[in-house]
Amino acid sequence: MPDVNRITALLRRSQAGLYAAAQSVPAESWGTPPAPGDWSAAEVFVHLAMVEEAITAGLARMLAAPPKKLPIWKRPHFPPRLAQFRQLKRRTPIPLDQSLVLDKNESLARHAALRKRALSLFSENAGRDLGAYRHKHPFFGYLNFYEWFCTIGY
Repeated sequence: MPDVNRITALLRRSQAGLYAAAQSVPAESWGTPPAPGDWSAAEVFVHLAMVEEAITAGLARMLAAPPKKLPIWKRPHFPPRLAQFRQLKRRTPIPLDQSLVLDKNESLARHAALRKRALSLFSENAGRDLGAYRHKHPFFGYLNFYEWFCTIGY
């Protein structure tokens, strides 16, 4: 079973780094993209919130039932750690919901609440072996519960 404390520490470190980066963006520039075609900081936070909410809600639903068997040939996948290397830019398959764009303080508060929910789900199930719960990631392949939480951190 993976080290739950290591994954929790990753989630906390990534949140601290994200918030430090957010603090460097002036509030008046929060909704302004740095270049044409780029996302503003506000839009980046919307994307992160949408992804984290979808992952957490999906994993919570999965845990309500026994894990589904996944054939062994579907288990190989790319490591989620690749998500932290931004040279591999990919377009998200999740359309950005512009109605969720918030000001800086609201964005940070929403993200903090979502991260708290994710950490709660993770800690509530820390005594279970969650490696058998798998779901397909659009780029990496079938990831288990622990790998999905690492993906949030990366």
